[in-house]
Amino acid sequence: MSLWVDKYRPRNLDDLHYHPELSSRLRSLAASGDFPHILFYGPSGAGKKTRIMCTLRELYGPGVEKLRIDQRVFVTPSNRKLDVNVVQSNYHIELTPSDVGMYDRVVIQDILKEIAQTQQVDLNAKQRFKVVIINEADALTRDAQAALRRTMEKYMNNMRLILCASSTSKIIAPIRSRCLLVRVAAPTTDEMSKVLHHVAKKERFSLPETAAQQIIDTSSGNLRKALLVFEAMKMQRPDLSGDIEVAKADWETYCGKVADLILQEQSAPKLLEVRGKLYELLSHCIPPTVILKTIAERIVDKVDDTLKPQIVHWAAYYELRMRMGSKKIFHLEAFVAKVMT
Repeated sequence: MSLWVDKYRPRNLDDLHYHPELSSRLRSLAASGDFPHILFYGPSGAGKKTRIMCTLRELYGPGVEKLRIDQRVFVTPSNRKLDVNVVQSNYHIELTPSDVGMYDRVVIQDILKEIAQTQQVDLNAKQRFKVVIINEADALTRDAQAALRRTMEKYMNNMRLILCASSTSKIIAPIRSRCLLVRVAAPTTDEMSKVLHHVAKKERFSLPETAAQQIIDTSSGNLRKALLVFEAMKMQRPDLSGDIEVAKADWETYCGKVADLILQEQSAPKLLEVRGKLYELLSHCIPPTVILKTIAERIVDKVDDTLKPQIVHWAAYYELRMRMGSKKIFHLEAFVAKVMT
């Protein structure tokens, strides 16, 4: 049994419920003989991945949905082995190089070179090129982005790149200038309501307006989160009537507790206690940037106006440092110490 998020994920550009002008633009791009490299960017849960898959289906037909997952092993110059999960069909390949941290350059160079040097196997394919989808492109290191830039020019005939990122600010200018930028904005309240009602209709029940509004307020523009919350609420109370409390994710509540500890007392023992909680969050695979952002937002809500700009400044400073370094805990702890001082 699949979650509603996956079960009702649109398969074609015509099925998408919002940004119709974007869908028609992608359709005409897929139909034209000259398909460019594309950089999709927008907030989490806005539907970037769904639009990428719909565009691929438009390019190659239903064959793109026959996926297989491989675990590829890459070897770094220092003979260290890296395992990367790769999702691929006969026409495209999808990977997240930032999973291996500072060795993402090795993954990018190896895999792109391999794909770029092989011709399209399926002779009946509509297009002569293969597509490489790179997730979390804004989390790539500078070296990896430089490697990507060279490959993009060199192997344009056999390969097209589709990059997926939440913001373009962390992507180097040469890559931005070589791609068509496609912004996928978060859906509006009305658009989210339309999607929720569509899912409710498919599941054969009616969704009360009050419940719909509650879900939309909780998810703040993230449609994936909205659908997950909706399904959880339906399980809790099938009739969706009355005042339903939307449960916050455990890690969000935990980050809130960490922020409260920082504000409660500024001392070395307290810093040690916070360190333990940060390790706890990291060990549960919560991305360090998300931890930093959530804690900073919670602190900003509770401090005086004079301190707010400083906290935002140091959060941004340590977030940048975290991207340059390899040990995330150092930078999270440095941020906490800085806020305490």
